[in-house]
Amino acid sequence: MTRKLIQASLDEAVAGLQSFLAEPKSLNELEAFARMLAECFTSGKKAIAFGNGGSICDAMHFAEEFTGRFRQDRKALPAIAISDPSHITCVANDFGFEQIFARGVEAYASEGDLVLGISTSGNSPNVIAGLEKARELGCKTVALLGGDGGKISGSCDLEITVPGITSDRIQELHTLILHITIEAVESLLFPSNPKGE
Repeated sequence: MTRKLIQASLDEAVAGLQSFLAEPKSLNELEAFARMLAECFTSGKKAIAFGNGGSICDAMHFAEEFTGRFRQDRKALPAIAISDPSHITCVANDFGFEQIFARGVEAYASEGDLVLGISTSGNSPNVIAGLEKARELGCKTVALLGGDGGKISGSCDLEITVPGITSDRIQELHTLILHITIEAVESLLFPSNPKGE
């Protein structure tokens, strides 16, 4: 029973990746995301990311790969995740949970920054509000979504929507997309600097 469950889960994960790769636009979207980030950083701007649950973990992972390192030793790049518990609980208490990311964007974002919203359903009200605030401030907006893209679909400069019914399978593809994009950004910004020299 356990072995069958494990095999079925692995097969489901592979099928999701194959379905994503079968879409001709997928590679173009990943390349566009990498180029948007590279342009953001070379312009002296920053990236800001957010999401709920597993997606906030993806947002933090995304940010630390830039401020720390991915595969290259190179200068730190400005990326932050709106994930500070004191900010989240303060805003949730004073303004409501739907405003936690919008207030963070208002506090940290400037025109030209890139703001990444991550939502497996595409329907998270606080992610929607955060992306709306980003657009008001003149930021570039990118969304990582799942299924049919939900309410966020059609509202951002770039949207990458992966197949999947359950949040876990969608999040697995989101993590893969983020890793590949970060690797591509390093290659774009430091093409002759594989060792950080």
